[in-house]
Amino acid sequence: MTGTKRSDLKAGMTVMVVQKHHQRTGELTKGVIARILTKSSTHPHGIKVKLESGIVGRVKEIETGE
Repeated sequence: MTGTKRSDLKAGMTVMVVQKHHQRTGELTKGVIARILTKSSTHPHGIKVKLESGIVGRVKEIETGE
């Protein structure tokens, strides 16, 4: 699942984000959502979140419990 819809995300979920300085390479960072920063309901490049580690990035993948 991609992270383009704000309604799909909640604090405490594990996600993969791309940080601003990794957008060219597409390097993903795994973490747990602390806060959702994007106010709009959708964003074409992914909803911006702050992880519990303090990293800010756009959600590219939502980890499922599989």
